[in-house]
This record gives sequence, structure tokens and C-alpha cells, in this order.
Amino acid sequence: MKKLLLVAIVSLVISLPAFAQNQNGNDVAARADKVFAQFDKPTSPGCALAVLKDGQVLYKRGYGMADLDHDIPIKPDTVFHVASVSKQFTAMAILLLAKQGKLSLDDEVRNYIPELRDFGHKLTIRHLLHHTSGLRDQWNLLIMSGWRLSEDVVKDEDILDLVAKMKELNFKPGDQHLYCNTGYTLAAWIVKKVSGQSLREFCEANIFKPLGMNSTFFRDDHAVTVKRQAYGYRAAANDTFKLSVPNYDTVGASSLLTTVEDLARWDQNFYDKTVGGDTLIEQMQTPGVLNDGEKISYALGLAVGQYKGYKIVEHSGGDAGYRSHLMRFPEQRFAVACLCNLGTNPRLFVQQVADVYLTNQPAPESAKANQASSRTVSNAELNRKVGVYWSSWVEEYGRVVVENGRLRFTNLVLVPQDANHFRLLEPAGEAEFETTAEGNPRRLLLKFEGRSPIAFDLVLPADTTHAQLAQFVGNYYSDEIDATYHVTLKDENLVLTRKKAEAVTLQPLFRDAFSTISILGTIRFTRGAQNRVTGFALSAGRIRSFKFVKRAQ
Repeated sequence: MKKLLLVAIVSLVISLPAFAQNQNGNDVAARADKVFAQFDKPTSPGCALAVLKDGQVLYKRGYGMADLDHDIPIKPDTVFHVASVSKQFTAMAILLLAKQGKLSLDDEVRNYIPELRDFGHKLTIRHLLHHTSGLRDQWNLLIMSGWRLSEDVVKDEDILDLVAKMKELNFKPGDQHLYCNTGYTLAAWIVKKVSGQSLREFCEANIFKPLGMNSTFFRDDHAVTVKRQAYGYRAAANDTFKLSVPNYDTVGASSLLTTVEDLARWDQNFYDKTVGGDTLIEQMQTPGVLNDGEKISYALGLAVGQYKGYKIVEHSGGDAGYRSHLMRFPEQRFAVACLCNLGTNPRLFVQQVADVYLTNQPAPESAKANQASSRTVSNAELNRKVGVYWSSWVEEYGRVVVENGRLRFTNLVLVPQDANHFRLLEPAGEAEFETTAEGNPRRLLLKFEGRSPIAFDLVLPADTTHAQLAQFVGNYYSDEIDATYHVTLKDENLVLTRKKAEAVTLQPLFRDAFSTISILGTIRFTRGAQNRVTGFALSAGRIRSFKFVKRAQ
């Protein structure tokens, strides 16, 4: 839900600030170092940082340790797995092949991957790169089918097997934007089929070598040794850490290894255009458009938006113990790269470093407007709106609660304009409650500039009597992932168990619907003749209406 709501574009118009290069260099560097102070010690994993301006590295440094076993510190030339930051390089590889006339972004994917089912709608390479394909996400599918990521080795063939068994899409291609790793894995397959080279080989010859990115490559064999590699970690008890390293032999969506120094060379290519030229560089940063004409914030392997009034082009990555973020400010020819080997928030660190180097920033005008236009609404009126709301369009739920005298909807603070109209603090937008003739809320509309409203209907609480819950007990099977889920009743709670996973308690949401604190998301049971339970549909962010059938006892 949080990711869905944060894709709105915040439109601000403010004067461009002065650049911090006119300040004392040591003072600016010291302020940047403070952002990473928590990692800057010999007992912790940490991050590598590079600050870039006009093709030059203004500042670079490592904080913390790349290898705790051997006391090896992080340096600017330390090599990190960068997860989804990989996608922009996969997109560039596809664009280079298109420039060579070997494919078109509007080609059907099945022309290159015949194992993919014909879903009755044209599914193109462009859909893959814009995350508008409707394909179900590979990582969700693997976990749902019993894989243990970072323990079981994942190969391209494993992803292709899941794709071949896929019966339905999340939505018609081009109708919606929903982040999907599967699309970029398939894009890597297409590069291999068209060029005759693996993605690793193609990118090395056509991108990395021309740009002097000598420490960068797609790792398609998890067992290869890598010099100056940072190992991924996760926090453990008593201020200790455990290894957390992905076992992927699959590339395209992830598996790029690089350094902040090499990312500086990649950043400069967006101005020098050594690889790709004007046309391809522009294409990479041009947002996609849905079937209804709505523009999305995602371009080709890159997200386009704003930060405090600046235009930005960025992407994050996160796999196992690795986190990464690269943010470019094209109008200032300024960028920040941050690579970490611990589950942390490098996007926040990048923003904080940018705040150090980009000075004299006025407060966002939209935030001022929201604060100035707040109105008083009675607690009784606010409490009327409390409840669970479900969107059948995005198959997500959210809770409206009263917190410190204000309404909150998941991560959004609602500032009242009148009893039924509210402004959103961040991202900027509007929320409107539609009511019945009696004035009771029945629907919540979220409105963001440039996007169609998202409707959430108020749903009634679930019946949690023993007799009602007992109807859901049984075994449920999906032939798409060849998995059986078992639902039992324990201490008046429904519990779901499955292969290679801990038991999950189903929390009642509304009639026949339950939430889980896990990757399984929301489970909605289905009924057939004589109102008997026949199965359930699972919706979990990047997976929608994934069907399981109830088996006879």
C-alpha cells in the first residue's frame, strides 16, 4: 500500500538554490559524513558514497566494513550488489539493440519467448520496461511456491518455468503501472536471444568498457569470486551481524555488481552521451503512458520525479543485505550515489547528502498550502470515518484511524478542509469521502495530480464466530506454482501453513477476507453453489487475484 501511494508526483515551483561548492570543502564533507556516522566504525557494515557535479567526483568515501570476518573497510572502489539499480542497464541494452534495428520496443514478447502464454492482449517489450505488462512478480511467485531466497539458487530457467505456467495477468497490458521484476528478467532473455550474447557479455562490450566501468558486471554465476566485494549483512542479536547474500544466477532485474566510482562514470554518460547518443538517453528518461493516456512516473529503468522542487531521475535497489540508490539532478548536473551492505535506507541518505550540497532551499509550497488551509472538524465527525477501506482496482486495503486529533490513512496524513474533503501532506494530493444520504462514509477517493482517482470502499467488519471461521478450514492448491496451502482453526484463529515457511495467522478484514503480516498479503475466500467456500484469491502488492482451489477432504 505504501509503495502504491508514494508514486504520486509532487509538483512544486521554487527558485533553484545555490550550489554548495562555494562553501568550505571540509565543512561540507564533515556534514555529509554525519549522515553515515552510525556506520563509521570497525564493527558495522555500512555504505559507500560518491557526490558528483559536472562530471567530477566532489567527494567520495566509505563508512563501515565490507567484510567483518577479515576487517576489510568499505572504500569508494568497493564492489556492491546493487539489486534493482541494475534495471537501467538492462533497459539501455534493449535500446541499443533497437538502435541497431534488431528489435523494436513494440514487438510482442512472445516473438522472443514463445513459452509465454497468449493472454489475449498484445504484450510488448515496452510494457516490460515500463512495468505495465501485468505480469506477476517473480520473487513473490518463488516465495509463494516454497523457495527460500538467499538459500536456494535461482536460475533464469526457474523464472521461465514460472512464466510458462502463468495463467493470468494482474491486469491488461498498459492499463496500470505495477513494478514487476519478471519483466526485466525477460528483457535480459531477449537481449541474449537477439544478440547471441549473455546480458553480462553484451553490457560489458557495449556499455561498461566504452565508459571505463571496469569494476562493473552482471553476475550470472553467484559462485564466482569478486575482488574488493562487500558482503551483505543483516542485524542479529547483541549488536552483531549475520551474512545475507543473494544466490541469484539470474540477471536483468538484479545482479549488477558495481562501485560508486563506476556509477559516477555512468552518470556522466547522461551528459556526454558516449553510449546511446541523444535519442537513447532521452528515451531512458521519458515516462511511460498508459492505455488511457495517463503518464506514469517510471521511464525505462529509471523513475522521474521531484525532490524539494528539483527534477530528479533516480532508482533504488534492495536484495538480501544490500541496499542502493542513485539520484540525479539533471538541471544541476549533480548526483549522489550510495551503496550499502546492510538493510537500511540509502534513498534517505542520498536526500540528506543532497541537502548538504544544495543549499538555500525554501519550504515546499504545497506543504505551506496544506498547513495554511487546515480547518477544524469535530472528533465525532473524524471518528465516523474510521474503518477498513478496500480498493478493487489495485486490490489493496487501508485503515483510516484517528491519531493525535487527525485522520491518517495508512502512511498518509489527512488535513481537513471540511467534513469530507482533506488535503494530503506528503505526497501532495486530496482525499474525498463520499457519503450515504445519512452522511455516513461509504468510499474514499485519493486524488493526485496527473493520475486517475483511486477509490477505496468502506467494508463491513468480518464475522469471526467459530462456525463462520470453520467454513474456511481445508487444503487449497495452485497448479501455477504447484503448491498446497493448509488452513486450520487454532485457538479461534485461522492459521495458514505451507512448505518451507512459518505458520501465518489470518487477521479478519471484512467478509471472507483476511490480512497477513507476510508476503502473502490479503486472502479473499471465494464461494460457489450453496454458498460453500471453493477457494481463495491472494493479492500481495505485485501479485493480484492469484487463485487457489479448495480440495475435497
